Amino acid sequence: MCLTTTCALGFAAVAFTQASLAETVPATAVPIVLKAAHLFDSVSGKLVDHGVVVVSGTKIEAVGGDARIPDNAKVIDLGDATLMPGMIDAHVHFGQEASRDWYKDWYQSVMRFPAEQALYGAHYAKVTLEAGITTVRDLGGTDYISLGLRNAIAAGMVPGPRMLVVNYAVGSTGGHADQDPVPPQTIAVAGPIQGVCNGADQCREAVRYQIKYGANLIKFMPSGGVLSLSDPVDNVQLTQEEMNAIISEAHAWGRKVAAHCHGDKAAKMAIAAGVDSIEHGSFLQDDTLMEMKKKHVYLVATLSAGDWVGSHADQYPPAIAVKARAASAQMQQMFQHAVKIGVPLAMGTDAGVEPHGLNAHEFSLMTKNGLAPALALMAGTANGADLLGIGDQTGTLSVGKFADIVALPGNPLDDIHATEHPVFVMKEGVVYVGGANSGTR
Repeated sequence: MCLTTTCALGFAAVAFTQASLAETVPATAVPIVLKAAHLFDSVSGKLVDHGVVVVSGTKIEAVGGDARIPDNAKVIDLGDATLMPGMIDAHVHFGQEASRDWYKDWYQSVMRFPAEQALYGAHYAKVTLEAGITTVRDLGGTDYISLGLRNAIAAGMVPGPRMLVVNYAVGSTGGHADQDPVPPQTIAVAGPIQGVCNGADQCREAVRYQIKYGANLIKFMPSGGVLSLSDPVDNVQLTQEEMNAIISEAHAWGRKVAAHCHGDKAAKMAIAAGVDSIEHGSFLQDDTLMEMKKKHVYLVATLSAGDWVGSHADQYPPAIAVKARAASAQMQQMFQHAVKIGVPLAMGTDAGVEPHGLNAHEFSLMTKNGLAPALALMAGTANGADLLGIGDQTGTLSVGKFADIVALPGNPLDDIHATEHPVFVMKEGVVYVGGANSGTR
């Protein structure tokens, strides 16, 4: 009797294992051929007529009008549209989303459980992907919400862009990385594990904690911020020794470093320490921008966030409203100077400060402030991939790279607003917008 039961359990285990494998191993994918009137080359910045891309599984198999079309391929003809690489937003926050009511947002940030907020984050990721953004850098949040979302997306559990995350941003006590000045008896004081540090050794510790818990890169706060209550927007909040420690430790672990930096003096210090990108940069002066060009330090200007906080300044507490108006007024002028100087540019929005899914509005703001449409699209594709260190995987429509592909109506070089209305979105060979089986594998 026992032998019979054992055998039955054994056969059941084998059957279950085989069934599980059958469910997790996808069937051989039928090649997909995408056709459109145009194709944007994100390396040269030129538009090519008669765009053709052949996709096999998760990768691009061929590109160009002379590409061989497999006999069994599914052909999707998108007509008067432009094929281009999936767009890259180098600055988002999936753990939050602002509305027009700062006080309501603040209350919800306190009262929502992390598990609840994670569900909101999954929604933000979905609408971002459907907006044509196939890769993002999530530059800071709490409770490891973005880390968990990154892992769930990578596992195929929820739809969303490919994510690189920082976990907690690193900064000083009382600075932009620290909590609002809630009475200390009501909330635990933050320390290095939450990114708050004082002194070079603690700052190295803070970096190591973020990496321990899976950070793809490090973000730190050398200057003040707009939406925090207790700090000026442009003051220096870390010493040179602390900045040196943060960046050298991150680089030693093979992680790039992004610096939240509105103030010019703080940016100079971060650049001297070897930072990889400056985020926002509202008050940067020309000599700082020229140094960024010399050292190939990317500017991620987040004009969308500046536009949002400037136009909604009246909804913020007075201490924030003053900073919002000042940063918003200066940011566009700074960007115009950066364009003329030739600073390396990557597209980033700070989505979460403004609603998610509106990411492509950044392209319109970039062109409004002097950047040619082709260069704006390059900032949101090839340049973004270079900044993120994933240029070998995405950012261009090239053979062997992931099939991250977006189609825009008409010609985006004639109308940059076309970026805001993608008619087709594919990530790693899966169609999410514009296909009969969108969102399926």
